[in-house]
Amino acid sequence: MTMKKREQLGHSAAILCTGALVAPPIRDIFRVLGIRWGYMLLLSFCVAFFLTPLCARMARRLGVLDAPDARKSHHAATPLLGGVAVFLAFLAAIAANGIYSARLGAILGASALVFCVGLSDDVRESPVLFKLAAQTIGTAWVAASGVVLSIVPDALGLFADGANLLLTFLWIVGITNAMNFFDGMDGLAAGLGAIIAFFLGVTAFQAQQPFLGWIAAAMMGACLGFLPHNFKNGQQASIFLGDGGSTVIGFVLACLAVHGDWVPGNPIAAFVAPLLIFWLLIFDMVHITLDRIIAGKVKSVHDWLVYVGQDHLHHRMADLLGGRRKSVLFIYLLSLCFGAGAVALRNAGALEALALLMQAVFLAGLITILERRGRGLGRSCIEEKTVSETAYAEKRGGVKWSDSAV
Repeated sequence: MTMKKREQLGHSAAILCTGALVAPPIRDIFRVLGIRWGYMLLLSFCVAFFLTPLCARMARRLGVLDAPDARKSHHAATPLLGGVAVFLAFLAAIAANGIYSARLGAILGASALVFCVGLSDDVRESPVLFKLAAQTIGTAWVAASGVVLSIVPDALGLFADGANLLLTFLWIVGITNAMNFFDGMDGLAAGLGAIIAFFLGVTAFQAQQPFLGWIAAAMMGACLGFLPHNFKNGQQASIFLGDGGSTVIGFVLACLAVHGDWVPGNPIAAFVAPLLIFWLLIFDMVHITLDRIIAGKVKSVHDWLVYVGQDHLHHRMADLLGGRRKSVLFIYLLSLCFGAGAVALRNAGALEALALLMQAVFLAGLITILERRGRGLGRSCIEEKTVSETAYAEKRGGVKWSDSAV
């Protein structure tokens, strides 16, 4: 059976499963069995899986394509509307669940704003400050509904309110952009989004907050349904998330982290749990910021916002491991390790929670040492290759082997 036929069969099966899942009797079975999360996961997966090829065809017809250039890894113009399939699948699962709250309504409304602005950037490049303004407005909308961090003790009065509000803005806007930055290799942002959503869902059910677990399951299913089209074995992705997809995944997951009380009765562990789940995004954001400032690559906030470089974690690991696919799989593994630490916090005390956080810091330092060592070895290899090619060229009368006809 050819790959095209297998894909057609998969799409047909996804459509049939979607039709079955939206039937009320099937939905009631999941509800009665107490696995509503499974229903939302399956529904969002199926919707995203069969919508993604349709979005790819629509993107080609409308000319919404990511053209290859010197700083990109793909070699053919690729559709950019994958985020449409992911966001619609997520919304479909939320709508089918039929349980809402004012805070969820604010998150969905703000997410729609972030998605639309990101989608407009995919169609026609928008100023970075315009996108940042939309994310800030969306965060203000969510915060106004009561979804605000409570890290600074209330005993400090107005200072606590202002500090917690500022931290909420930094967290949501920062994670949203960090996820967008990770959308630089096939399968990376969608896979990482699925892993983060999985651990948020697990910790939500541990904390007896099934409502948050259902939302996480819907996002996880949407990311997984998109992934087979974006992370193919031995083939280039047939579609990309685009800014509309990567930013909305980051925004929803960041808001979900603020919404939850992840380890009730243990404020230290509740603070550490989301840090571990999002650790790679936080580490990469901090690393590139410090690295670019120290190297003099950015000298203002605007420079930082518009700077485009190949210095993110996935680029550095690709250099170290010798391939993009290896880099993506390694990052998946790292995220699973850190997420497992967050799950272990359920019965941990404050000391154990801080120990896990320190372990994450040490691992981040170890990764930095290894990738810098790998970068140095890579430069040495290039220099040695250049010297050997030059010497060989001199022997052949000034013609390098790479320049000669084969």
